[in-house]
Amino acid sequence: MFHAAKPVLKADCSAGQGGEAIPFETAVAKAVALAKPVRYRETVSLAGALGRVCAADIHSPISLPPFDNSAMDGFAVRTADFDGEEPWTFRVAGRVVAGDVRALENLDPRTALRIFTGAPVPSSFDAVVMQEHCERTGDTVTMYERPSHGRHIRLAGEDVSPDMELVKRGKGLSARDLTLLAAVGIVDIQVLRKIRIGLLSTGTELKEPGEPLKHGQIYNSNRIMLRSLLAACPWAEIVDFGMVPDSLADVVGRAVASCDALVTTGGVSAGEEDHMVAAVQSHGADLDVLKVAMRPGKPLKVGRIRNTVFAGLPGNPNAALIAFRQIVLPALRRLAGLAEIQPQWFSAVAGFNCKKREGRTEFMPVRISGRTETGEPVLEMLERGFSANLMAIALANGIALLAPEAAEITDGMQLRYEPFGS
Repeated sequence: MFHAAKPVLKADCSAGQGGEAIPFETAVAKAVALAKPVRYRETVSLAGALGRVCAADIHSPISLPPFDNSAMDGFAVRTADFDGEEPWTFRVAGRVVAGDVRALENLDPRTALRIFTGAPVPSSFDAVVMQEHCERTGDTVTMYERPSHGRHIRLAGEDVSPDMELVKRGKGLSARDLTLLAAVGIVDIQVLRKIRIGLLSTGTELKEPGEPLKHGQIYNSNRIMLRSLLAACPWAEIVDFGMVPDSLADVVGRAVASCDALVTTGGVSAGEEDHMVAAVQSHGADLDVLKVAMRPGKPLKVGRIRNTVFAGLPGNPNAALIAFRQIVLPALRRLAGLAEIQPQWFSAVAGFNCKKREGRTEFMPVRISGRTETGEPVLEMLERGFSANLMAIALANGIALLAPEAAEITDGMQLRYEPFGS
């Protein structure tokens, strides 16, 4: 568990102007420690629960399967009736299909029941013989192999027993989870409320796609990037404050009053036109992260503005993307109450050579160019200094992490690899 660290800065208008960059792992720990999970619960139907965060452990009210049932189409028999030598011939006393609710007890010895997959097996019958191993003639059936007790029968409770834990608190509910819950008859579940995440962009050079560009202006890609990433988070509600060229402090105040987290892009470096830090500090921001020893994404600001988590991302698109995915998103996931908050990394092998600065964690867009004999992906480097270059990230399969202790990456070296989603 992460523990909150003492803020390194409070209401200091020189924020971001100096100071040493902190290690990447330290920045992640500080960001996560700032996020206090939401507590308010609400009840939703299974149909509306996909991706929501489970608010309490869920236990099964019944067994699964709830009764002994046939795993095959065939004939239900009693193994005690298989006396003497083969073959054995039985009278077919009835037919049992899925959904049959009859008891079918007190049947004569040496009788069989025609039975179908999923049909309940009467309590006095203890095996099912596959139809392919039987010869049916009129109302009799002949068998040439003695079945073992329990053969081709799914026993009640062999999958799920009553009161078994099905889903833990803090799990993001998947389609598989909901399928299991439906199978045991659960209709509604308690989930944590969605967290409200405010988005805000700054930059006098930015125009929205579709607007005419003048010389020196560029289109705002960060806004659609963050909206798209958060759209894949069913536990979050997006509040988009749009582009804010003026009255920045006023909009920050509105966001703090209504949101659990505020994520901004631009205005967090040390330049004279980077006003975001001053705007958040006018509302009493405590900033725990100012600079991170990572590339891209160094000028990242993370802290709290009263009860709101604040993350000020760099303006360069890929720097914003990496800082958001690797540092901010784990904090938002913890804020939403999720138990698993970190990205999932996989082992991979470098298919390139490059030098890097020791003491700095680097993230590189990569494409899979092949596989090793053991199946590990071999990674091709697409771009090195890519803070503002978008084509490489669009072509990438994922991101490779170059560890801070490494001064050089060589062909065949083990790397950590995080694949992009679809």
